[in-house]
Amino acid sequence: MTAKQVLPIIPDNIVVNKIYELRSLKVMLDSDLAELYGVETKRLNEQVGRNLDRFPEDFMFQLTDEEWLNLKSQFATSSWGGRRKLPFVFTEHGILMLSSVLNSKQAIQVNIQIVRIFSRIRQFIVDNGELKLEIEEIKKTLNNHDKNIELVFTYLDRLIDKKIGPRKRIGYMPDDL
Repeated sequence: MTAKQVLPIIPDNIVVNKIYELRSLKVMLDSDLAELYGVETKRLNEQVGRNLDRFPEDFMFQLTDEEWLNLKSQFATSSWGGRRKLPFVFTEHGILMLSSVLNSKQAIQVNIQIVRIFSRIRQFIVDNGELKLEIEEIKKTLNNHDKNIELVFTYLDRLIDKKIGPRKRIGYMPDDL
């Protein structure tokens, strides 16, 4: 590749759509990363296998059957062909570590882009944390209002169900008028 040749930039929305939440972590599939890096999934996993000491469990883990079935249901995949083993997923730190085992220009460029996207996602969560707390407070208030309105309707139902008989007259006039 010559110095003037520029690699195509992958749109951020494509990368963002390849980030999933599993075990309360934001992760990316090995096959998605391999596609973005321009290598085969098999080759990516070979490099990881050769450098397993760089990928502890909080950087990379293999999906369970249940997690894989759940994840496959989120995107359309064919029921035949495909993988023989359960996929590996990489956390943000695992993706950072991939840059040390994959040295192609495309892998480095995509890795930088992915790290920037993870940083923006984290900042978005921080920025909107207050908003989430305010929404929870509003939900609690509405729940209390619902209970109070339900109580008012219960009292109204009791009043309607009460049989109202003739009332005794009040005042100086005789009752028979």
